[in-house]
Amino acid sequence: MNDKKVTGFDYLWLSMYAVAGFFFELLLVFIEQAIGIDINNSTSSQMSIHWVITIIVWVLIGVIITKLGKKTTNFDIWENPNNKVKLWQIVAIILCFIINIAVKYIDWNGFKVIQEFQSRGTLLFIFQYMYYIAEGFLISLVIVYGQKACEIWFKKDNIPYGGIILGLTWGIGHILSKGSITVGLLSTIAGVLFGAVYLLVNRDYKKAFPIITLLFML
Repeated sequence: MNDKKVTGFDYLWLSMYAVAGFFFELLLVFIEQAIGIDINNSTSSQMSIHWVITIIVWVLIGVIITKLGKKTTNFDIWENPNNKVKLWQIVAIILCFIINIAVKYIDWNGFKVIQEFQSRGTLLFIFQYMYYIAEGFLISLVIVYGQKACEIWFKKDNIPYGGIILGLTWGIGHILSKGSITVGLLSTIAGVLFGAVYLLVNRDYKKAFPIITLLFML
């Protein structure tokens, strides 16, 4: 890393790179449509290939972003801050799970995981949830770097800035990809919730990544 002063924009760009990663899937869908594949009426093989390609690209993008982040800012997201999570924080995280599951239960008219397993079948269900893990990776990166950027600018560390940034960008992305304002609004709320979880685990990415991803999947 050079000697230049690290600013909020250095972190914000990293967050936006992760946001841009989401739009790869839109590009992939466009390519698939160009060759005559309708992803909404695809075969199991076509859907599996779509997910595998997306997973590989998203993971590569995420890894590149983390390495670029360490090189340009000297911030290693994998470093453990060694801050013990307190009982009230654990209770708050459990509450986040309850809220998340309740909202999705209403939206899906049942438990999301069960409905997806029943509709997809075992093989597609496995591929889909691998896809969710890769998406959770990018989601968490938007939060982490967005949080760092805003903390530098606003000098406050108790607001889930990263979740707000995720909610706004991810929500818009879902409106574009799903064609539904309702889905976009729910994604925005979920983004803020995920950002709150990152703060509740004291910015420990090793804890935040699996918890955020699990919240996203359930």
